[in-house]
Amino acid sequence: MKVKNVLQENISGVLKDYGIDTLQYKIETPAQQFGDYSTNLAMVGFPHAKDRFQSPRAFAEHIVHALNKDEELAKFFDRIEVQGPGFINFWLSKQHLTENLKLILEEKNSLGSSDVLKGKKIMVEFTDPNPFKEFHIGHLYSNTVGESLARLLESQGAKVKRANYQGDVGVHVAKAIFGIRQKLKTENVKLIALEEKSLEVRVKFLGKAYAQGAKAYEEDKDSKKEIEELNKKIYGMDKEIKEVYEKGRQWSLAYFEHIYQRLGTKFDYYYFESGVGEYGLDLVKKYLDKGVFEESEGAVIFPGKKFARLPDGQGLHNRVFINSLGLPTYEAKELGLAFIKRKDFDYDKSIIVTGNEIIEYFRVLLKALSLLDTKLAEKTNHIAHGMVRLPEGKMSSRTGEIVTGEWLLDEAKRKIKASYPEMDEQTSEKVAVGAVKYALLKNSIGHDVIFNFDESISLEGNSGPYLQYTYARTQSVLKKSTNNYELITNNYELNPEELMILRTLIHFEEVVEKAAEQFAPNLLCNYLFNLAQKFNLFYQKHTILGQERMREFRLALTVAVGETLKNGLYLLGIQSPEKM
Repeated sequence: MKVKNVLQENISGVLKDYGIDTLQYKIETPAQQFGDYSTNLAMVGFPHAKDRFQSPRAFAEHIVHALNKDEELAKFFDRIEVQGPGFINFWLSKQHLTENLKLILEEKNSLGSSDVLKGKKIMVEFTDPNPFKEFHIGHLYSNTVGESLARLLESQGAKVKRANYQGDVGVHVAKAIFGIRQKLKTENVKLIALEEKSLEVRVKFLGKAYAQGAKAYEEDKDSKKEIEELNKKIYGMDKEIKEVYEKGRQWSLAYFEHIYQRLGTKFDYYYFESGVGEYGLDLVKKYLDKGVFEESEGAVIFPGKKFARLPDGQGLHNRVFINSLGLPTYEAKELGLAFIKRKDFDYDKSIIVTGNEIIEYFRVLLKALSLLDTKLAEKTNHIAHGMVRLPEGKMSSRTGEIVTGEWLLDEAKRKIKASYPEMDEQTSEKVAVGAVKYALLKNSIGHDVIFNFDESISLEGNSGPYLQYTYARTQSVLKKSTNNYELITNNYELNPEELMILRTLIHFEEVVEKAAEQFAPNLLCNYLFNLAQKFNLFYQKHTILGQERMREFRLALTVAVGETLKNGLYLLGIQSPEKM
């Protein structure tokens, strides 16, 4: 059983003795000088006990006295003390810290896993790029967040399925096809000739074609009318545009798979707007008769403003679900998608990862979904991440100056090769991907990220390469040793640096569980950076392969740090090269 759980059980028993059955208190990990755990229970519980105690501190002292008599707690803690106005701090015993080290050495690849979510089925939908458009930096962010969340949830015992929803119909496709036809004509190029070009060339052609079509749609009335006609033909798969459509879609999807392979993601389900549109259209029509939707100016809308004053009505507004042409909008398709996903995988939770620019859209969508199927809406959780910006600012796909996800990966790799020319190709790829992913994950989801290349690729400071380098350092030490490592701590006084590492290792499983529970990979990033700093300080101050009396223990400590870093990086979607 986890130490924190043991602590909670024993605290509950003490509180019952004071007639306090329910109390919302915290058990946290404080700064190390204040112990391994700390709780505010005496302060939040004092109002229930102030008739017996003069102050929260006096109440805390009585609690500590009771806890110190508990034989089970004595197996874990060698010191329980009151601090300040009434905080209670707990110091784990040296024996338990070394027993935890032994457990880490035994668990290795399963380190950090638990069965908290055993039996739960969760679908995580993320990335969602649109064919005919380039894979931009926002898709890269969504993929990074979604993959990490999927791995964190899997580590807690959940059965996780990864889903990818892609817009292969709609006005954006019509804009792209318009641009393709224009470019083929002006450049005097045949579609069959493009087929012979590399995938990279074809995808760049699609990106430029989309930009050209988007510009024409906004600036030229005749072009706009033609694009709208193309949109109708796409839904009907008119033979006039079928070949261009199918080729462009095929090129885009092949390119996306290439990127997923670089990022280490494999999807279980692929959904497309073309496949969910009819289902969504029928749903809206069905519930139009039931009063959920309304007709408005030739279109069908969800009247979100009606609900705007309700407790859950923040951000609700009217949205079109069927346009005046009788076609389902993105909203109707998304509505249909929710039911189709549940049919494919009867989940307990559906997590959808997108950029935060569509938060208001999702509020309306989930409200509409709740009126169709309350339970399905309750199972759906929208997680919105921020925007990724370079120091120069955000760039738009409409202008053709889009920052693509692959450009960011390639540029990171180019800079890594320039900074570390001795690094081989395979390692530089792992480090580049790790640098980008960590830079996106180390801040809490929802905040914008200013991506700084110098900070992100550095082997010092809070970066992915720093953690990878620390892992590689542990492996380098172990390769130099022919000794077996043992947990020999008898008659060996642990130094402060060793104790700091042991006191940090103890919290790994708790951090992973919390990161999964709160959908917060940044908590794991913070932990791994803290652990890496402590190990590097230890490495600088002490010789690991020195005297035999301490060598075995220090090797064991090195193995444990390496395994923890490797497992933690895996949960972030980052590989750990053994040599850098």
